[in-house]
Amino acid sequence: MLGQVGSKTGWGIRWSAPAKLNLMLSITGQREDGYHLLQTVFQIIDMTDGLIFSESADNKVHLKNPIDGVKEEDDLTVRAANILKAETGCSAGVQIQMEKNLPMGGGLGGGSSDAATVLVVLNKLWNLGLTKKKLIEIGVQLGADVPVFVNGSSVWAEGVGEELTPISLPEAWYVVVKPGCHVDTGKIFSAKGLTRDSESLIMADFNVGQIRNDCSEVVRKLHPEVDEALKELSAYGEARLTGTGACVFVQFDSEEQAKKVFDCLPSEREKYLTQGLANSPLQDEMSEIFNI
Repeated sequence: MLGQVGSKTGWGIRWSAPAKLNLMLSITGQREDGYHLLQTVFQIIDMTDGLIFSESADNKVHLKNPIDGVKEEDDLTVRAANILKAETGCSAGVQIQMEKNLPMGGGLGGGSSDAATVLVVLNKLWNLGLTKKKLIEIGVQLGADVPVFVNGSSVWAEGVGEELTPISLPEAWYVVVKPGCHVDTGKIFSAKGLTRDSESLIMADFNVGQIRNDCSEVVRKLHPEVDEALKELSAYGEARLTGTGACVFVQFDSEEQAKKVFDCLPSEREKYLTQGLANSPLQDEMSEIFNI
């Protein structure tokens, strides 16, 4: 874990970037620019990455600990900071330190959440004064999952991920399993067999049990490890894929129920026990530091 240096200005402290689960995912169409039109329920969960921002002597964005195999300029955190600079004309620089806990290619939104935390926190640290609506508009340029993390709460989402409606979700617990594979979101959304014309739903459909994920069939065919994990978890409840995967999960009413299943799973499995949250921990941190 990264150290938390107490600074009331917001510099040098750890900021959370939480994960999410897609409790359902319907693909209703595709725009001319290639983006898919979605309907989904985003559940924020209490698994997080961490980011620390330090002031930089120059006007550039630096990543202190780049991820292996990812060019620094391609990292979503660096891109987010540079887009923020470009949109506002800000001349400040920053060094970003990452605490990477969330699995990559897992469908938990780790990279998108990291980018959202950059937008939200640097907007304040750099005194840019952008509204949440504007940050969401910037965020959608980085990816369909970024707006929900900027918004900071569990929501019903439509469009390409930017049309957000508050939703009340039960205080559920989840067992999440990460199969031993990396799922490329672009390949899933470009797959010929992907359903792209599902009937449009309303929130009430989800509330009465519509939890289909239109990506599941394609992902299971392309990645046998995901298919195997879904079958394994199905012994304990209705196993679902989050996003395009690779992570799969089962929902439980209590921590006790979830922990029993978590303990039953093989120790060699990459598995997580996590709770659903109504609001992002980042929002709580912003309130504590900046009183907003």
